[in-house]
Amino acid sequence: MKKKLILGSTSPRRQELLKQVQIPFTVQAANIDESQISTDDPVKKVKELAMLKGRSISIKKKDEVILAADTVVSYNGKIFEKPKNKEEAFDMISALSGNEHEVFTGVLIRSFDDEVAFVERTVVEFWPLSDQEIEGYVSTDEPYDKAGAYGIQSIGAMFVKKINGDYYNVVGLPISQVVRKLRNFSVLPERNCT
Repeated sequence: MKKKLILGSTSPRRQELLKQVQIPFTVQAANIDESQISTDDPVKKVKELAMLKGRSISIKKKDEVILAADTVVSYNGKIFEKPKNKEEAFDMISALSGNEHEVFTGVLIRSFDDEVAFVERTVVEFWPLSDQEIEGYVSTDEPYDKAGAYGIQSIGAMFVKKINGDYYNVVGLPISQVVRKLRNFSVLPERNCT
């Protein structure tokens, strides 16, 4: 029996990725208090947040599957989440300038009788950036709803020198890995080419 996917996220990027691979879904925002997770370990943090989000949504029917995720950027052992203001965004991009950082996405997939959680890691290297480049970027609307204050899929792409790992993980969902795991939950693309 093919099952119905509920995305426990209002992220437009996660929604776009699911549409891209033609997996039908509905959206139900996870209503959680993220401050419950206080660890400084980025792997633990994204996994625990994904699990908290995914478990906060109740499964009402046996044919429902929940997908929840959380993404953070980590540099020198420090977690960069969404910047609160222009100064914080400037500081984050300045720190990443000319350096490598890691992007972690925790994912939880949950059905009535099963659950799987995993974390994907991608290494991103930025070009050295001038204060003027950073200032121009943080003056746009782009940095403020993104972990690490940049979007690799939009203007922030110009900062990226190279990546090692899953590009889509940096966007916010390691989609090829997710598709493979969703198969085990009987959630399939509309055109099953996987």
